[in-house]
Amino acid sequence: MKRKIEQALCDWSHAIGRKPLVVNGARQVGKTYSVLAFARQNFKRVLHIDFSAQPLYCALFESDITPAALLPQIEALSRTTVDPADTLLFFDEVQACPRALTSLKYFCEQAPEYPVIAAGSLLGVALARKDYSFPVGKVDLLHLYPLDFEEFLWAMGEEALVRLIRDCFSRDAPLNLHEHALDWYRKYVLVGGLPEAVQTYALGQAFPQIRGIQDALTDAYLADMTKYASPIDSAKILNVWRSVPEQLAKENHKFQYATIASSARAHQYEAAINWLQAAGLVMYCYRVDAGVRPLKAHVERDFFKLYLFDVGLLSALQGVSADDLLPASDRNARLRGGIAENYVMQQLQAAGMFACYWGTTSKSEVDFVVQKGNDVIPIEVKSGGNVSSRSLEAYRKAYRPPYVMRLSTKNFGREGGVRSVPLYAAFCIG
Repeated sequence: MKRKIEQALCDWSHAIGRKPLVVNGARQVGKTYSVLAFARQNFKRVLHIDFSAQPLYCALFESDITPAALLPQIEALSRTTVDPADTLLFFDEVQACPRALTSLKYFCEQAPEYPVIAAGSLLGVALARKDYSFPVGKVDLLHLYPLDFEEFLWAMGEEALVRLIRDCFSRDAPLNLHEHALDWYRKYVLVGGLPEAVQTYALGQAFPQIRGIQDALTDAYLADMTKYASPIDSAKILNVWRSVPEQLAKENHKFQYATIASSARAHQYEAAINWLQAAGLVMYCYRVDAGVRPLKAHVERDFFKLYLFDVGLLSALQGVSADDLLPASDRNARLRGGIAENYVMQQLQAAGMFACYWGTTSKSEVDFVVQKGNDVIPIEVKSGGNVSSRSLEAYRKAYRPPYVMRLSTKNFGREGGVRSVPLYAAFCIG
């Protein structure tokens, strides 16, 4: 599968002043696959050390972790010559050997000619449990997320459709294949962007088989919660994880601790939420008190929405079927709204955008607000064709943005300062 991170990896490898690279991300988002695909295209050989599968390598990092000490031992154990001119050194599952991550500091300072990539899951969680420091300032960083909708369409062989969507977005021109693209959107929110689910669907398997994969992946994430946290903390982490689908099924998607339990309070569950965020399993969307730049200066961290990192897992946990996503299913309009928001947040995060939401003490609320250059743009998300929004009008009167963006099942267009963008084109915003 073609991934956007491959271009970022190429840019890193050719950059002047390149540092060792750390690729982070949740489990099963394709970190190993992407790094190895990049290595095959750009290096004569790759020395792939998987610290989970090859624990013998961990012993090499127990004492001196300078390149001068490590490289001869790595070469002897692997029976491979590490030539910085043509060999990529790949430390995989590095959370299983935190001192290997620390060693990147010395590769940066003492052997910068060696191309080194480290990849791992739960890095923030694993390092917090051990007395090792992250090599701040000595590494370059990339975060890999599940496939966004554009990458999903590539995997389905729909490259031509992607080009049409991007062209219509740039011109605010209607897409003639609008219903066809909406159908792919509905498939994506069921399948999600986790590579195993996407690949299985691309090979022709039906949704029940995809749901089985999603259930197995969810079980693996639950196992991590018990493995990397104390019994008391893991119980709270599990409670928060299970509450997120309920939070997004409510009319108001703002995170409410009472949804976990009637007696739940912020101080009891804040660490659990941060654990899930550090593991890459949830996405924060904070409230801002003003729609002006810089947005980060107006964040109110006591108010936030929480989204799952993959919309397909959200659909699986909510038990959503293909029929539930059709407009005729009016009884599920509120459920579709939470799914659509989660989907949009996933596309914005994959594009590297800082997304928040705007709200007031009244019921006025705009789903997302993003900063593009010097402009602050409000984004309203509608899961269907009913696009009326008093909150959006209140925001326009208060801050007079250059335009507002409305994501819905309607086609592209622009009228009265409102850009109509179909849900399937959310990846274009970034």
